Amino acid sequence: MFSDPHGDPLHSAVLTLEEAILRFGRDKRNGRRVVFTNGCFDLLHPGHIRGLELARELGDVLIIGLNSDASVRQLKGEGRPVLPHGERAEILAALESVDAVLIFDDLTPREVIARLLPDVLVKGGDWPGDQIVGREEVEAAGGRVVSIPVVPGYSTTAILRKIREGFGEKPQSKGSRASRAKS
Repeated sequence: MFSDPHGDPLHSAVLTLEEAILRFGRDKRNGRRVVFTNGCFDLLHPGHIRGLELARELGDVLIIGLNSDASVRQLKGEGRPVLPHGERAEILAALESVDAVLIFDDLTPREVIARLLPDVLVKGGDWPGDQIVGREEVEAAGGRVVSIPVVPGYSTTAILRKIREGFGEKPQSKGSRASRAKS
């Protein structure tokens, strides 16, 4: 992926909300079913990939609402995100299952969902149905809300904890490759 001189990604699938509406708004769909999901996607792991693939199977276009750095910090605390939103967006946009990524600053994607009005709103099964932001807007417009199963064993928080704890590895003995590399 190439970047402009300021480091901004030049991936055509990273859109502003206005660009997403122009491309995928209700009057531009031509029968295509638009699916929307959102999240921080701080460290992409197999649970994210499998969830996005399941979401994509529910329609013809998958759009991801990506929390900005400021909103991730508010939601997850200091030290997050690990990767800035431009890099997270670029990684997500490169996935085969993803058609577009848009970055939003609010704590929730309610405004994005209300303006885009996807045909299908997808969230992980760890979200109670009555707490899924945008449910009312999507259902009022004739769309549906789908809860997909969370893939067990994957969590960005758990990955970060493992990194911080040094993977719990034992120190290598003296004749090991790491010791030889230092000399």
